[in-house]
Amino acid sequence: MNEVQARKKFQFRKDVEILALDDVAWFQEGPGVRKHQFVDNGIKLLNVANIEKNKINLDKSKNYISEKESEEKYPHFLAEEGDLVIASSGIKIENFDEKIAFINKEHLPLCMNTSTIRFKSHDENKLDIQYFKWFLRSECFKKQVQFWVTGSAQLNFGPSHLKKMFVSVPNIITQKSIVKILNTADRLRQKRKEQLTLLDNYLKSVFLDMFGDPVKNEKGWETENIRDISKRISDGPFGSNLKTEHYQNTGIRVIRLQNIGVGEFQDEDKAYISESHFETIKKHSCKAGDVLIATMGDPNIRACMFPEEISFAVNKADCIQLRPKSNVIMAEYICGFINSPSAIYLIAKFLHGQTRTRISMGQLSNLNIPVPPIKLQSKFVDIVKQVEQTKQTMRASLDEMDNHFNALMQRYFG
Repeated sequence: MNEVQARKKFQFRKDVEILALDDVAWFQEGPGVRKHQFVDNGIKLLNVANIEKNKINLDKSKNYISEKESEEKYPHFLAEEGDLVIASSGIKIENFDEKIAFINKEHLPLCMNTSTIRFKSHDENKLDIQYFKWFLRSECFKKQVQFWVTGSAQLNFGPSHLKKMFVSVPNIITQKSIVKILNTADRLRQKRKEQLTLLDNYLKSVFLDMFGDPVKNEKGWETENIRDISKRISDGPFGSNLKTEHYQNTGIRVIRLQNIGVGEFQDEDKAYISESHFETIKKHSCKAGDVLIATMGDPNIRACMFPEEISFAVNKADCIQLRPKSNVIMAEYICGFINSPSAIYLIAKFLHGQTRTRISMGQLSNLNIPVPPIKLQSKFVDIVKQVEQTKQTMRASLDEMDNHFNALMQRYFG
């Protein structure tokens, strides 16, 4: 495909210029610093892991190079305040939006590293770098990446690919207007997300206030191990019994690690299996009233209720299904316990695994849990339900905000 054909394929709007990306922006990928060059302190290296949720988090890595090596070998790779940086390797398309951030003064000194790319505007009167940030987060940019980087489910690209891409550039006044609108719309979305997080934190506080710290058990509740308070506790099928190849677009729902959030079922990522295959593993089926517990990931243990809108499903490996004895303990209380900081503390000694730590179902089953009076648990359940109603209203509002924001992005970069 030649340049003219590519330009036509990625045609944006008729009232803007369609320019080669490298005509309006300077970009640079970091060097491939080797492990043997790492030191305990000095100049921090910017890695892919440091770019998360549109912010720079330097605590995510401990890689440094010496000041001497930085001065001698990499002075032209030192980041500057205001640089726009992105991760360019091993990034899934669905979370690429969060792998874009600006370098601030407090992050310096900082040296670029491989798979991170920084951008600057050639001419601030021609390209507003804040506008360019929104362009990088647009479907327009991501589709160009997917177009040039083929044969991979992940985004792995570099300067050679960027040189083939185009960007829509309205006049600078229009750019600044677009930035203002998108910043406002996004800020409203982020505030709503913060409110949802505050509600989750509120429930954790209520749990501790009503039941105390489960580790100290200062209120003297009787304790039982999780197996004894469960009608059923079951991990999902391992190995060849349930693999990615079994997934399809419709059928019986599969509960996976990415569906289990902290106190909330995450329904965005759906997978299904055929009814015929379900028949071979139906002993792993779960239903409303069950507690779903993830035993690996971030955090290492977390729980949510099985959603009522799904009639039944099958849980995958490392996704434990727990059906409580409701006359002894209530599902919402178990969720509150699993999601408390105390649970993380209690399971820490059982975690195993080199690359992805986990706790086994057997170890979790033998964990002792305080069992307060059922009436007190019922009061907690009532509070949980009230909070969930509020959260549902807020989620609906957030969905509307997301739809409005996406419509704006489509209008400006469609």
